[in-house]
Amino acid sequence: MKKSRKVWIPAVVAGTVALLLLAYYYFWANAGGEGRRPPLPDGVRPPRDEGGNLGDWFTTIGTVALYLAAAGFSWFWFKKKLKSPSIWVRRLGKLLYAAHKPLGWATLAAIVLHGGYFLLYKSGDRNIYSGLAGFALLLAIVGYGVLINKVRNRWMRLVHRTLGVAWVPVMFVHAGGSAIIATLACAGVWILIGLLEKMVAQPEGTIPESL
Repeated sequence: MKKSRKVWIPAVVAGTVALLLLAYYYFWANAGGEGRRPPLPDGVRPPRDEGGNLGDWFTTIGTVALYLAAAGFSWFWFKKKLKSPSIWVRRLGKLLYAAHKPLGWATLAAIVLHGGYFLLYKSGDRNIYSGLAGFALLLAIVGYGVLINKVRNRWMRLVHRTLGVAWVPVMFVHAGGSAIIATLACAGVWILIGLLEKMVAQPEGTIPESL
């Protein structure tokens, strides 16, 4: 194997771990394992969560992570639009370029908070396994993102993008509607780009100068 293509190895490992976790997630569901909760460590008690407020907060953090990830992923769509005829598209592309890495770290931090709570206090929920599958891929995405400027070859960028795409269906399994809405929002931005560029491409006089 060429040295440049060895960069795929960690991604393959992460993908394999994710697939195994998803397989167990589905097996456990079919085996009726939902609801069985391993005992907490000695001295650790679940927090008093009257009305589910604390759990709701950490669920919201997970949802926020999906939108942060969607915003970060949008950079790949804008990458080839930095020379767009629309000044607004160019500005948004530059903004996403500057925010891409911070958004990645923010997504990881939010997922750690979200997943950490459910691992400690909701470990009987079978969704833990689909969440761990997504986390395995996310760690690989962040890892490649950190190294992408140190190991400069086209394979690094391709692996980074491929893992980002692979993360989406895993989140569909784990988060359901929230992941779908985040993906649709991302697609909506892409449609908006097309509309803005079509407006700029109209003959002079078709669009008022104020726009």
